[in-house]
Amino acid sequence: MTLTPEKTTGHAHPSMPRFGQMLAPEAKGILVLDEFTIDPHAARKEQHRFRDGIAAVAKTMRRIAALRVVIAIVAIGNLPLFLLSSGWWIYVVSLALVVGVHTAVTLLNRHEPRIKQKSALELHMHRERSANYRKVRDAVKYMIDTPSRMNEHLYLELLAVKRVALNLAHGTVALLDTSDDSAWKVRIVRELPAS
Repeated sequence: MTLTPEKTTGHAHPSMPRFGQMLAPEAKGILVLDEFTIDPHAARKEQHRFRDGIAAVAKTMRRIAALRVVIAIVAIGNLPLFLLSSGWWIYVVSLALVVGVHTAVTLLNRHEPRIKQKSALELHMHRERSANYRKVRDAVKYMIDTPSRMNEHLYLELLAVKRVALNLAHGTVALLDTSDDSAWKVRIVRELPAS
């Protein structure tokens, strides 16, 4: 499919989507909502960094969940140990376990928000340093619910599969054209329903 020549007025803001740009008649009702270019070299590097950042956040959450499970197992395991044993030493062991579990829960509750915030901040800073990511985010943020939080998944899918659905109900998709290796072209298009 080919695009009709774009009319430039000289007053267009680079980050604002351009609405109403129609493809050629043979495209049968495909509407281009926005069109922009991204840097291929930066995109190739960012693809790995974004994946590493998302994996680091997920790993942190899994570690916190695993630590909570271990604390719960130790706390629950203390009761049968206390009931099935006799002697003065079991009081010392049970007391040590209770104090240890209480201390661990207190420390985890105090530091968990800080740990989550730190990993999320690292990913956020990486997003904000990426000019390519900001272009994609600004182009699609008017169509989806979480423009500034989880668009890295959209960005990675766009780089990986060259087409990703943004809003299936409206038939809106992002298309990545990699034919020019100096500047990849991204088009946000929508298929207009036939009347």
